Amino acid sequence: MQLEKMEPIVKKFYAGLAEGKYYARRCKECGAVEFPPHLACNACGYHETEWCEVSGHGHLIDFTVPGPQNDKPYLRAVGKYAYGAVEIDEGSQYTYVIFGVTKKNAPDLRDRLKAGEVVGVHPKVIDREGYKELCFELD
Repeated sequence: MQLEKMEPIVKKFYAGLAEGKYYARRCKECGAVEFPPHLACNACGYHETEWCEVSGHGHLIDFTVPGPQNDKPYLRAVGKYAYGAVEIDEGSQYTYVIFGVTKKNAPDLRDRLKAGEVVGVHPKVIDREGYKELCFELD
């Protein structure tokens, strides 16, 4: 999808990625941060949220290495990756592409997560046709 055809809530998020900024929405009632942004709060259901900028940094919660049927050539061209759940420092959780996870390091990485170790991640924005895609990469 081209950036100029996106809805305003999505457009600001993707325009921010192009500028190296990470925009979220903060609930005016409970303060929960929605990242990626949503118009309503998923924590309390309140209907009013406002734009805020977040660091984008966080930690890996869990991951899965894709099998051949789920492999994406455009991602493979960027590097080794997995799909994983990330919690950003501001508290919001979502599933993203995580670069730096390989079949070789996956068992050790899984053991570290099971042992309670915090495995840091940082944003990695990749180019797609007409827009940027937010992924993460192991620290």
